[in-house]
Amino acid sequence: MSRTFIRCGQLFTATATQPLRDQTVIIAKGRITHVGPTAEAPQPAADDAVVDHSTRFVMPGMVDTHTHLSYGGAASEEEVDLYATLEFRTLRALHASQSMLRAGFTSLIDPACSGMVSPAVRDAIECGLYPGPRITSAGPALTSHQGLYDYYPSWIGSPAVSSGLLVKSREDAIQHIRRQAKDGVDMIKIAMDGTMGDRSRGLYAAFDQDEITAMVREAHRLGRKVGVHARGIEGALYSARAGVDIIYHGSRICSEGIAAALDNGTAISPSLLMLVNNIQYAQPEDPSYSWWPNIQRKELDAARRCLAAAYEAGVPLLNGSESGFAITLYGDWAAKELEITVDLLGLSPAEALLSATRAPASFMREQRIGSVEVGQQADLLILAEDPLHDIKRLQDPACITEIWLAGHKADLTPPAPARRHASEDSQGMWNRRYTRAVTAGITPQSLAITPSAQ
Repeated sequence: MSRTFIRCGQLFTATATQPLRDQTVIIAKGRITHVGPTAEAPQPAADDAVVDHSTRFVMPGMVDTHTHLSYGGAASEEEVDLYATLEFRTLRALHASQSMLRAGFTSLIDPACSGMVSPAVRDAIECGLYPGPRITSAGPALTSHQGLYDYYPSWIGSPAVSSGLLVKSREDAIQHIRRQAKDGVDMIKIAMDGTMGDRSRGLYAAFDQDEITAMVREAHRLGRKVGVHARGIEGALYSARAGVDIIYHGSRICSEGIAAALDNGTAISPSLLMLVNNIQYAQPEDPSYSWWPNIQRKELDAARRCLAAAYEAGVPLLNGSESGFAITLYGDWAAKELEITVDLLGLSPAEALLSATRAPASFMREQRIGSVEVGQQADLLILAEDPLHDIKRLQDPACITEIWLAGHKADLTPPAPARRHASEDSQGMWNRRYTRAVTAGITPQSLAITPSAQ
């Protein structure tokens, strides 16, 4: 049986916060079989391969616990749910997963998708039909009439191709959980933020305590993890009390919610990238520019305090970028989430790396990941520079020398540029109302037909 010997200049095993120097990792049949000082390593046999990374930084492949593969870089809820066929979204999602792999993420959680798009991509990769990262996936998120995913007016309802599934009673929710478990999801996603209450209360919870507790109990009985979207105080509190596995966001989690999360083994995926990018980069031409960035500034201010308090108390934080929107495109931005946790939540670079490696492992479909230890999957990231000195190096494609998945090097060749298909975009025709007062400042264009329009 041939083996692969990787000589490591620095090795971050994710079992400690400091890297080891001059180490050798041995891989056989996709698994790590030896880790130790190079001077004490076994000698390679004639048919073994030796890979020299003695000048480089080696670490486990990263995990992103919040990637929406079916969203396709959407600029609106309508583009997430209504445009492009499910079949096209599935092929597009495969492309998205490979973009995340090339950015250093060998494992992903997709906590809500259209139909069974992401489980299908997961299965195609696992069966060897296509290369890609390891995927842990939910199906459509369960929502009430108060919940996040019930986007559309009541007379339209929740479309069958939506990334949200409207449930109308506790019994209805239980039946949908059973069906999703039958269909092969790894996680049940629940939208726990509801509509705005009075200013002192903030967001109402979309489900009451009895409802969320019953849903979590049933999902866990069926061996599924539970993730919830909860930015508000009440949704995060009820979710933590119910013992959900992951709270996505948790921006305003209170001290009682933190205590419940500690009691019940609940982790938080802060997913602050969308807030930060929208605040930093949104332009006046964007329809939400006049109101959304300011709302997100307020949430970010709360998150800095509440999430830091949760982490200080011992609640695990899991790296998650919420990749999939126009402001959080696949692969481009995912590693910035680690920089944000360092700069805004006070994690050290090593703690940020742990949030993207060892910490998420127990929440994944394949749990033998996230650390460089004997018996683990040989998912490795080879870097030209040390991210413990500058966590931003993870955002530089030139810093990523190699990515190993199950003991094999991934192809990092950038794909040919892909254009958007006409079916993907909602028909946002104008960004303003053209009153006579508005048009008074615009020079009318010629009515002559241009050659390109003929």
